[in-house]
Amino acid sequence: MKLISNFKFLVPLQSRPYSYLFSISYFGARYKGWAPQPNQQTVQRRLERVLRHVMGHEDFSLIGASRTDAGVSCIGGYVQIFLREKVDYMNTLLPQFNEHLPQDIRLNSVQEVATDFNLIQSVTQKSYRYYFTNSLSFHPFASAFTVNVPGELNWEAMKEACKLFIGSHDFKGFCKPSENKTDYVREVLSADIFTSKEFLGQYFPEEIYYFEITGTGFLHHQVRMMMSAVWQIGSQEIKLTEITSRFDFPDRFEKLPPAPSNGLVLWETLLTNL
Repeated sequence: MKLISNFKFLVPLQSRPYSYLFSISYFGARYKGWAPQPNQQTVQRRLERVLRHVMGHEDFSLIGASRTDAGVSCIGGYVQIFLREKVDYMNTLLPQFNEHLPQDIRLNSVQEVATDFNLIQSVTQKSYRYYFTNSLSFHPFASAFTVNVPGELNWEAMKEACKLFIGSHDFKGFCKPSENKTDYVREVLSADIFTSKEFLGQYFPEEIYYFEITGTGFLHHQVRMMMSAVWQIGSQEIKLTEITSRFDFPDRFEKLPPAPSNGLVLWETLLTNL
């Protein structure tokens, strides 16, 4: 399986030997995720449109370090672009792209990388933040950035649940399974809940929190289902023991509802081989 994946990655390298790495941020509310979909506005599709306009041709290819779902935002992501010819106007490339990108997508930096640089294989870890509140009054304007979880929550139990996620576990019970996937083991390096100071204003609740999780890689809907489980622990809908039981016997349990996408942010992506 890995050989096929590597072969697909090498095709653009062989025909387009010049490669550039961009760091990217975007607000995901208007997009149906990262990857192109028929008749849908996605982040990659919007990037490709701007690239065609700025460079005046379609002779390029690109890949992203993460394929975020619809509505998910990104602070610290990366995209790699492959070209047939070297770019001599590197100092003006970034402002040209940003001039034509919508305001909810920004390329933050750019650097030329070696021909054999593999973005996907260079990702060593990712961090996500999920923003939520537990407020009696919740303004609709705040819903673009955070999710309100009503009712009384046991915060101590929720933080204990976070600790149980740390380590290497079979996360099949905390993701959207695929018929073609057999390996659901992923390593979580840290997981906890913190108080956020990033959202201030009359439309935001006084207390906003975020669930922050760092790992070497994540499965489809994994972070959102973990967030959902933490909330259910907090509201005493399920017990802490269900977390570990889902690791050992994932097929015995009903699928967890994923938390809404609008609270989730890809916060940081760490790379090696640069």
